[in-house]
Amino acid sequence: MATPETRQKPNILVTGSPGTGKSTLAAILAEKLGFDQIECSKEIREHGLYEEYDERMQTHVFDEDKLLDHIEERMDSESGGVVVDFHGCDFFPQRWFDIVVVLRCDNTKLYDRMVARGYPPEKIRENVQCEIFNSIGEEARESYDEEIVFEVYSETVEQMNENADKVVDLFSQWMQNRQ
Repeated sequence: MATPETRQKPNILVTGSPGTGKSTLAAILAEKLGFDQIECSKEIREHGLYEEYDERMQTHVFDEDKLLDHIEERMDSESGGVVVDFHGCDFFPQRWFDIVVVLRCDNTKLYDRMVARGYPPEKIRENVQCEIFNSIGEEARESYDEEIVFEVYSETVEQMNENADKVVDLFSQWMQNRQ
């Protein structure tokens, strides 16, 4: 089982409310760094890692244990170099991640993005409330060492590119600290 001390490359978690750009940033990082990407929502759908489908929220209710078991081997690899994106973060083992990026977004922009995706009103309301209270940022700070948690705004293409550059810099610092 790999740990931050034994991994050759860091594992990165990109988290935030739906619509903040997690999958987009994770894909950019995977490409720039030559890392593997695990888009948890996609894995849940494609591999049946859910308990049921919630019609009201129009989403799969994922099974934490099934998801963790499904990605455990990749996350515990000594090579590291995995970017994971998901809207939750408190159930992942702390040892899996060396850098945690929490994406934030103005509520009005987030609302508009979710409407454009066709989310039902209850799902939009719940996710906007999560963003207002910064629930995911709080979850990340409670679940991981604060020095590895970075909150950034993800409202424009320019910010997305700046965020990618910042994480690439964090990767470089992590690698330098290993030597």
